[in-house]
Amino acid sequence: MLKIRDLYVSYGNAEVLHGISFDVPEGSLVTLIGANGAGKTTTLLAISGLLKPKAGTIEFDSVAINGKRPDEIISMGIAQCPEGRRVFPAMSVSENLEIGGYTNPKKMRERMNYCYTMFPRLKERHKQAAGTLSGGEQQMLAIARALMASPKLLMFDEPSMGLAPNLVERVGEIITEINQQGTTVLLVEQNAFMALNMATTGSVLETGQIKLSGMAAELLENDHIQKAYLGL
Repeated sequence: MLKIRDLYVSYGNAEVLHGISFDVPEGSLVTLIGANGAGKTTTLLAISGLLKPKAGTIEFDSVAINGKRPDEIISMGIAQCPEGRRVFPAMSVSENLEIGGYTNPKKMRERMNYCYTMFPRLKERHKQAAGTLSGGEQQMLAIARALMASPKLLMFDEPSMGLAPNLVERVGEIITEINQQGTTVLLVEQNAFMALNMATTGSVLETGQIKLSGMAAELLENDHIQKAYLGL
């Protein structure tokens, strides 16, 4: 579904991604793990069209999306749940969801009902300002807002960040459920143990380069990953 080949991305003169390549097959749950500053968020921003690659190709459903606008990419079926949730705090829960569904207004009510079924707490608080929700509730809202676009591929950027351990587990269950319902998932995480236990395959991004790739279960047993990311 998604093919990244020899992708280079820079911020000004500072090159952040140095020719990375990886695939996200249709129906899979693929994770990209790495420390802060490794280039994980930069990768997602390039896929979303928010950063223009210096070189390389990004293909989605066999169509090159390099240079396409973010709204065009969303309409093609790629949505992102951003790091730090980034809900619109002064707007209500339902208004945040409406923004997520703007690319397909005909399905707005259907998608909103789907999100409220998946997240009953959001339905209870649909009139409440998003900024007054708890951190866990805001994360649920950020996921639901991304789901409003009916994505074929949903990208998550550090969804466990800043959450209590019990909420981290719940977020993991939700992401797995979304994948099992047919949505392809690309998960970016610092929590390597969580991510690799959820994923089918994974890659390790270090200083802008892919250092390791393989089946998630095998990566969990890798000595380097155990020492660098799992504290074993």
